[in-house]
Amino acid sequence: MKEIISENIKQVHKNIQSACLRSNRSADEVTLIAVSKTKPIEDLWEAYNCGERNFGENKVQEILQKAPQLPENTIFHMIGHLQRNKVRQVLPHVAMIHSVDSVRLASEIQQEAHRIGKIVDILLEVNVAGEESKFGFSPENLMDGIRQISQFPNIHTCGLMTIAPFVENPEQNRPVFKKLFQLYVDINNKNIDNVSMSVLSMGMTGDYQVAVEEGATMIRVGTGIFGVR
Repeated sequence: MKEIISENIKQVHKNIQSACLRSNRSADEVTLIAVSKTKPIEDLWEAYNCGERNFGENKVQEILQKAPQLPENTIFHMIGHLQRNKVRQVLPHVAMIHSVDSVRLASEIQQEAHRIGKIVDILLEVNVAGEESKFGFSPENLMDGIRQISQFPNIHTCGLMTIAPFVENPEQNRPVFKKLFQLYVDINNKNIDNVSMSVLSMGMTGDYQVAVEEGATMIRVGTGIFGVR
């Protein structure tokens, strides 16, 4: 398994470089998040030993279990749906929450961040494709949500995230990524206090190369690194 993870990581980085070349970008602009949900700690160590430092988890419980078993410079990202009653547990252990999908959740994060004296970096999840099974702000409600959340002093909105539909052909998701990028640019141009729009988290194993071509600064790759769950 070690060799497989190592080879997979090399391949993903090669693919990132190729996608960046095609879109006149530098590969330094793209951060790979190794999505380690459901994977044993040995697999995370293997990725760590290959140079990966950013790991994405969907469940708070897994972050709480894994974080203490890895070196201090390991960076955990909460990428799954976060329930408000789990905010207190997860905040001390994550560098960024990608999946802030409502003002109510942001309000809970603000309260807890204020309590522990921390500024929390978040991304707002946008349901670009309007899928009923997905969480997130609709593109139409996003601006209103951003303005409300920008008032929370212990939260820093760093950008946007989306989970694109599951498709056979990654090209089918190009319009989704284009739309998120356009929202990102439009919001950035508004120069809202406490909103920086420096991170665009989009693209997973099946479509990350298209996402990079369309401006992703973070991609979330699980199966492409650790194999099928």
